[in-house]
Amino acid sequence: MEQAHSLLLNEEACNQLKEHQRAEFVFEWLRFLKKILPATDRANVKQNQKHLLEQLTTVLTSSPGPPTRLLLAQCLALVYRVGDSLTSSLTVDRCNDIIRSKDDSPSFLPTRLAAVACLGVLYEQLGRLLINSFKETMANLLKAMKSAESQGRCEIMLCIERILKGLGVSAVSCHRDIYKAARPCLTDRSMGVRCAATKCLLELQREAVFLWSTELENVATHCFRAFEGSNYDVRVAVSKLLGTLLASALEPRQAIAPRPGSKRNSLEEVMELLSSGFLRGGAGFLRASGDMLKGTSSVSRDVRVGITQTCVVFVSILGGAWLENHFSCLLSLLMVWVSHARVTQYPADAVSCRCCVSFILRATVGTLLGEKAQIAAAKEICQLISKQKRVVDAALHEGNMETRVSPAEVAASQHVLVCALLELGSLLQDLSSTAAPLLQDTSIGMLDTVISVLLHPSASARLAAAWCLRCVAVGMPAQVAVLLDRCAERLNALKSCPEAVAGYSAAIAALLGAVQLCPLGVSHSKGKMVMTLAEDLLRSATQNSRISIQRTRGCWLLLSALSTLGPTVMEHHLPRLLLLWKCAFPLSVRDVENELRRGDSFTWQVTLEGRAGALCAMKSLVVHCKDLLTDDVLSRLFPLLSCAVALLNQLPSLIKSYGNQIRNAATVFRLRVYEILTMLQPKRYEGNFGMVLKQLLNDLTGPEITTCAELNLLPSLCYRQDLALLGPALQDVDQHYIEEQLHCGGSGGGTLEYDPFTIFEKAQDVPTPLPPGSALAAAAVQLFGVIFPHLGIQQKAQILEQFCEFVRQLKGARQQTVQIHVAAAFCCTLKCLASSRRELGSEEVQRPALSLLLGALEGPNPLLRCMAAEGLARLVQVLNDPNFTVSITLMSFDKLKTARDAITRTGHALALGAVYRYLGGISSPQYLSTCVGVLFTLSQDSTSPEVQMWSLHALSMVVDLAGPLYHSHLEASFNLVLRLLLSTPHTHVEVQQSLGRCFNALITSMGPDLQGEGAGVCAVRTSCLVGCAVMQDSQDCLVQAQAISCLQQLHMFAPGFVNLASLVPSLCINLCSSYLSLRRAVVACLRQLAQREAVEVSEHAVALIAIEELTFTFFEVGLEGALFSLLDRESDPCLCRDIQETLVHMMSSAAESNLAHWLKLCKDVLSASADSAAAAAVETQQEEDGDRYDDSSAFHAKSESSGPFSNLRWSTRVFSMECVCRIIAQCENGNSAHFNMALAQEQHLHESADFLVLHLADLIRMAFMAATDHSDQLRLAGLQTLLVIIRKFSNVPEPEFPGHVILEQYQANVGAALRPAFHVDAPPNVTAKACQVCSAWIASGVISDLRDLRRVHQLLASSLAKVQVGREVSSQLYNESTFTMETLAVLKAWAEVLNTITQILKQYLYVWPLFNSRDGQYDGPAGAGLLKLVQTDLATLSRLWLAALQDHALLTLPSQYSSQLPSTGGSFYTAETVEQARPHYYSAWATILHATALWLNSTGFIMVDEGPANLSRPVTPTSMGQSTSLSSVKSPEDVNTDRLHLILGISVEFLCSPHSGDQMENIDSCLQALQALLEVPWPRSKVGNDQALGVEMLSVLHRLIVTRESPNIQLAVLELVRQIVCAAQEHVKEKRHSAEADDGAAEKETVPEFGEGRDTGGLVPGKSLVFGALELCLCTLVRKLPQLSPKLAGSPTGRGGQTCSLSNTDCRLVTSALVILSELPSICSPEGSVSVLPTVLYLLLGVLREAVKGSVGAESGQLVPGILQALRTVLTSPMSRAEKSRGAWTELLRCVVLYLLDEVTMLTSLTIFLLYASADVTTVEPLQTRCIQTFRASLESKDPVVLSRSYQLLVSLFQGPAPVARPFILALGGCLVSQLQEVEKSRPQGPAELQAVQDAIRALEALVFAADETHCPQLVAVLLPILISLLLDENALASAPAASRSLHEFALGDLMRIGPQHSAVFRALMASAPHMKARLEAAVKGNQENMNTKAQTTRVISKNMPSIQLKFNFL
Repeated sequence: MEQAHSLLLNEEACNQLKEHQRAEFVFEWLRFLKKILPATDRANVKQNQKHLLEQLTTVLTSSPGPPTRLLLAQCLALVYRVGDSLTSSLTVDRCNDIIRSKDDSPSFLPTRLAAVACLGVLYEQLGRLLINSFKETMANLLKAMKSAESQGRCEIMLCIERILKGLGVSAVSCHRDIYKAARPCLTDRSMGVRCAATKCLLELQREAVFLWSTELENVATHCFRAFEGSNYDVRVAVSKLLGTLLASALEPRQAIAPRPGSKRNSLEEVMELLSSGFLRGGAGFLRASGDMLKGTSSVSRDVRVGITQTCVVFVSILGGAWLENHFSCLLSLLMVWVSHARVTQYPADAVSCRCCVSFILRATVGTLLGEKAQIAAAKEICQLISKQKRVVDAALHEGNMETRVSPAEVAASQHVLVCALLELGSLLQDLSSTAAPLLQDTSIGMLDTVISVLLHPSASARLAAAWCLRCVAVGMPAQVAVLLDRCAERLNALKSCPEAVAGYSAAIAALLGAVQLCPLGVSHSKGKMVMTLAEDLLRSATQNSRISIQRTRGCWLLLSALSTLGPTVMEHHLPRLLLLWKCAFPLSVRDVENELRRGDSFTWQVTLEGRAGALCAMKSLVVHCKDLLTDDVLSRLFPLLSCAVALLNQLPSLIKSYGNQIRNAATVFRLRVYEILTMLQPKRYEGNFGMVLKQLLNDLTGPEITTCAELNLLPSLCYRQDLALLGPALQDVDQHYIEEQLHCGGSGGGTLEYDPFTIFEKAQDVPTPLPPGSALAAAAVQLFGVIFPHLGIQQKAQILEQFCEFVRQLKGARQQTVQIHVAAAFCCTLKCLASSRRELGSEEVQRPALSLLLGALEGPNPLLRCMAAEGLARLVQVLNDPNFTVSITLMSFDKLKTARDAITRTGHALALGAVYRYLGGISSPQYLSTCVGVLFTLSQDSTSPEVQMWSLHALSMVVDLAGPLYHSHLEASFNLVLRLLLSTPHTHVEVQQSLGRCFNALITSMGPDLQGEGAGVCAVRTSCLVGCAVMQDSQDCLVQAQAISCLQQLHMFAPGFVNLASLVPSLCINLCSSYLSLRRAVVACLRQLAQREAVEVSEHAVALIAIEELTFTFFEVGLEGALFSLLDRESDPCLCRDIQETLVHMMSSAAESNLAHWLKLCKDVLSASADSAAAAAVETQQEEDGDRYDDSSAFHAKSESSGPFSNLRWSTRVFSMECVCRIIAQCENGNSAHFNMALAQEQHLHESADFLVLHLADLIRMAFMAATDHSDQLRLAGLQTLLVIIRKFSNVPEPEFPGHVILEQYQANVGAALRPAFHVDAPPNVTAKACQVCSAWIASGVISDLRDLRRVHQLLASSLAKVQVGREVSSQLYNESTFTMETLAVLKAWAEVLNTITQILKQYLYVWPLFNSRDGQYDGPAGAGLLKLVQTDLATLSRLWLAALQDHALLTLPSQYSSQLPSTGGSFYTAETVEQARPHYYSAWATILHATALWLNSTGFIMVDEGPANLSRPVTPTSMGQSTSLSSVKSPEDVNTDRLHLILGISVEFLCSPHSGDQMENIDSCLQALQALLEVPWPRSKVGNDQALGVEMLSVLHRLIVTRESPNIQLAVLELVRQIVCAAQEHVKEKRHSAEADDGAAEKETVPEFGEGRDTGGLVPGKSLVFGALELCLCTLVRKLPQLSPKLAGSPTGRGGQTCSLSNTDCRLVTSALVILSELPSICSPEGSVSVLPTVLYLLLGVLREAVKGSVGAESGQLVPGILQALRTVLTSPMSRAEKSRGAWTELLRCVVLYLLDEVTMLTSLTIFLLYASADVTTVEPLQTRCIQTFRASLESKDPVVLSRSYQLLVSLFQGPAPVARPFILALGGCLVSQLQEVEKSRPQGPAELQAVQDAIRALEALVFAADETHCPQLVAVLLPILISLLLDENALASAPAASRSLHEFALGDLMRIGPQHSAVFRALMASAPHMKARLEAAVKGNQENMNTKAQTTRVISKNMPSIQLKFNFL
């Protein structure tokens, strides 16, 4: 194909190719030519133009296919545009000659069509250059039109369209002729011709004014006729034409020459034109008159659906502003349509027309208007409803009651009311809480108006009003309870009015259904109220026969709706409900037979209504409350169902006796029986199978069946992909709401009055139940599928034979209906068999089953054939017999070889593709080859497009099922599909769609192999690109969607070969397509592209400057803005989700690099509201005098530009806020400058980079705008964004004002954003979120000024006051669990504030005294003032916190202890809302626990009588000791114990929970709470007293430290273990002290034996606290230092001898563990301490060894002090001196000393042993001698650092106990003196040597002062000469090194200090040694002179220094 990429066609290469390859080669050359010509040099084109035109002409005359001819025409026009255009007329003449040719052979047709196409494009591109030949060409085309076949007519119409586009106004001379030629094409038998004619007229109307002026009526009539028998594409095209013409007629685009008597069209006249078609159709006068005379309706549904779409197009073109101004008039005109007598004559027609008008309103008001305009429209609709209701009321009350309004008179108003109410409901539901002001507007009284319709005589109007109320409830959940109460009150008051009973019961049922869509729910008391109402209605039903039916139906409607509230509500009412069911049915089957002899038609009607309602209530219970269906309940239901089944068989005789009066009731009763039986296990009612089956067979095949709603029956049983064969699926078009009217047979679609019991279903849109007859058939099919698998073999075979016999015997329409029913029933059976893995049966069952499916497979209905193919696939799956599968495929092959009719061939072709669908794919190469060969042949049958379409679809399924096995057929398949794509006419769109599906399957099958470089792969890849290009150029949107899907697959497997530069612009253009399937494909492709190349996609989109269909340009907002606008307009959930994901992917790739663009985009979206308050600019103004200002004065609305968006919905703006949060989160993982203003400003200045902190003002502003919006959802999003901003920016400093943070300037913004959320009417979820923001703001530390904080604090205080009032006082607008949510949110917020402030102030010693200070004069740190604010409410808060914790403790009990829960509920939850309350407690308990522990810590567990603590109700449970009953008053000790155990229990239970893995914050809170408790003596004493409790806590902590890797968690665990050990230590000390006091043992040498180990010294695992602590410490140490474990020391885990580098945190962990270890011996008995000491010493010495060796890394220096301190603690333990353990301790410690002596580097440890161990340990020989030798050896070291450390240790030793110090003084004193005497000869040269000498002098001084008084003078006499010898004379001092001078000064200082202390010795020495005296005097004199010089310098400097000196160094 590379050879095709040249300016001229490579004819040599082309001629060498085969025929099919040649077409592909030419097409590829034309593609390249089209792309290269505009960029080619003009001279080059002119040079080659002649040859090029010859080649193009050759292609023209060689029968090119449809895609090729279009491309050829474009290339011809480009050649003339780029090159020389003089010869263009010759080409036009040549084309005209071809068109005039008399050759009518099929082979010449493509050439003629190509000539027509070339003419069109030439005129389109060259325009007026060809004006001279225009008339001739036009005449030629119009003449050819008369004899052309469908393809020719279609191509000529498209050609004329292009000619008109190119010539514009110049073609005016032929406008009339074109109009006359196009007009009959509108009603052509070919749908493609109709579409082409529509496009031609659409282009014609741009210049031909007469089309929308004088000829408007004629055009409209032809358009109406075009709708008749049309398909979807025709309706879309014609509606666009007619809508455009009508819009032009109403608001002309150009001036029309005035004519006598003419005037401008009004809206009424335009709508009258549409009305004529809607009401009378497009038929001629004679036919219409005849229909009128016959009394039949002549308007087909095609026409009405088309006119409906026309009306939508008409209004859409005029725009939202026009609709806003003319809505009132348009509404009244539309209401004329539904109230017209011709429409309301038949119920089905009335339903259909109502759907049409509702669609018009929804598609215009719902999409074109902004929120403000929608509110105005809702007011208009409300006024219309009020007007209609007044008309009906007047008619009802005129005259006496006997002259009530007739049904015909009511009909005129009921349909108007239904349409108006449904649209009003949709508006209110979409507006949500934004519509709240609408309900508060008393001038319209919206709720009163809607409720008044509940009394309307018509059931449809009442149900519509009920649905409207439900929509109000869904949009504004606060109204649910209000409306329920109001309707219940009116129902009680008007119980005797049948309309009131029916209307209000329906309204209550609808409102109960709305609760499913309201997250905040409704109070449980409403359920009790409804139950009472229902019982009352049923009880009084028999009192008045006039309203018996209404009361009975109303009762069961209420009970059915009640089940939607869920099992938590229904479990309380189930016993009463079972009793009502029992009363509704006879006691036994025999009683059913007795009933037949009693009653009349009315009695039976009431009875059947009641039983049908009871069955519906059962169904509702099964659907919504499965958990309640216990065996006991089911055993009570099935006898009732048996009676219902028995009554089924009696219904025919009843209908025979009482006629049609009870027929409808009987049908509904059968329907309810079928529905409930379908949902239950068939095994439970096996005994009734016979009766049920008899009735089922009658309903499926009986003579009463007249119609079949196949569209509602068959699609669910078909394979989803097969439905594409039937055209655009209903769910894939925007107009599915009305398009489905065309497929519903005679029913006209569903409507609410067909089944009022659907009004409480969980759905956003109004339910559309089918008429009872159609619904009964569908229910019978479902029940048959459930029952049939449970029948015996004989019975199965008999039923299937009977089905086959029915189909054979019947004829005509009835045969088709029965065949559809029985085939559907059997397919449903197969589906159930496959899902339950049951068997069908033997051959006697298989034979009729196969016969039944084959009959359906060859049936005339295409939908039936699709279902039959799926049935065959299921049959093969169920039988799972390879022989049967092969026989099926062979049979289909034989049929396809012999059959010639299209129906048989299509059915069996589809069967071939479906047979292996559920067998895991095709595994037989032989079958695959045969199948592919057959389908290849069928797909090339151009005589039957239908066969082509079905066979290609089957081929696509075979490709999918074959997988890799298909690779051998890929090349042939690609060639086939491409050849067909290049040759299939545009009129055969369905074939092109199947080709697209097949192409997609082939690309998927090829997969990643498409990336290969082989010749074959390159050829296939080129074929893929060519095929996609062909489909992209198609005129059908579904084919274009397939092309995009194929390109998406190509991009997935071979991204380098997809050209984004051409793909992305085409995607952007199609974003605004009117076809939903195309928009879905576009967005799905964009989503995939954005995952990989988001930046490139955006750049290519921006290159597309403007799009006509969009109201903005890509240049202004880019692709992202276009997607936001599309998101706002779309209602399809799948498409909206894809758009959001695309935006998220683009944002994740580009947001950080293009921050300003994305934030501006989000801001523009958020600001695009019609409500000016939402777009108010935030301006903070502060008075100059410095006074504080209130939030309300800080913000003022400011007008600003509307931006690129306008009137966006609240849901779109919510998504924009979510995007802002995503951007912040994304920046958090990026450059740190995003959250550092100084760094951001610096980098922004030097690098022009953008950072988030620079946009903080915009972020705050957006959060404020969202938080103060009318929409509750947007308020929540705004508050969440504000919370994120506070958390991320609270610590960012303000560089311009040091000491301040950047958020300080936004105090007023935050306060104003929070204030509305605390309004009394604010929803609880908004208030809860605001509390979270409040606590974050207060605790952030941004504001330190108490006056500023007080404003936000007041908001929290108001919420606390609201909590204190309690749920009993608060209005019951929502479920009781919302009170729980709000209460816990408030308590959690206060707790977070306390926790954070306490943490901030922890460094100050006076934190806790501040809690209890009362004077208010305390001047503490910055947060102390805030702590005082909290302290004022602390008494109240503490009780509420304790109550919440006890609730949480009860709710976390396992299910087996549920009986222990209080029957009335807890403090903040009710018994009915236990399940809903649990999540709220789970999210809040940890924070509250921590705060409660801090409060108890502050009080020291001392109970202070705080009085009522501002509580208006007792909230703390009695178990907390707060009960006022004297009998149950607990002592303070008991209360404190309960509180302690509560906190310990909650903490331990959570820490043991295996689900706490993701709750690190909660774990941290638990540990901090326990630490706070154990800081207080009383809890420590409790834990110390209860050893089992301590052991349990240690085991939990041990598990925690093993399973959690977080260093903070591990440190907190070790700190807690230390506190537990300390508690045990204190307990043991107390007991020992008490024992000593009691026994008078204070003077005894023995210590009483308390502590673990007792007399034996044994420590029992699991019961020993010491053992548990040892385990935990060992675990910590071995994990950080595996070398400690003998087992791990040499293993890879232990790292052998490698260095195990410890971090700073690891060192802290190890040190903490060692501290705990060192304390363990002190809590043991003497024997126990002996048991535990070896382990403790081994671990201490092991860590010391590793630290000294340096094998723990650079941080080892941090470990040593902690190790030595731990050693000291062990050595000073009282157990080392206890009588019973002293000996053992001494032996063990001696061993340690011996070990330390072997390790020469352990001098410090040895010193600690010498100083702190008992003298018995170290004074024995040879230990003492070896110790002295060790020190002597260290003193002989040449390393000054070692010497220095040795001297320092000697100082400690010399100052130690005399028995230890004496031997060392005697042994080492002489060595020390001699070393110092040598210093005079070799003075220190560096700092290390100087330090060693100084330390040696200190050691000698320590030796002197340690001596007895008798020996002290002698030693001083030795010391002083050494010091004098270190002095320098005056001359040497000046030139001496720094170290010598420092030593001189040090020695002189010591002499001046020691001399006065020992004056006698000093004087004697000076007298005896004059040279020493002289040396000393010289040194003293020099020192004095030096001091004087320094003093003078100081005085000079001090003159310039401030007089006040700071006492604190702030640096």
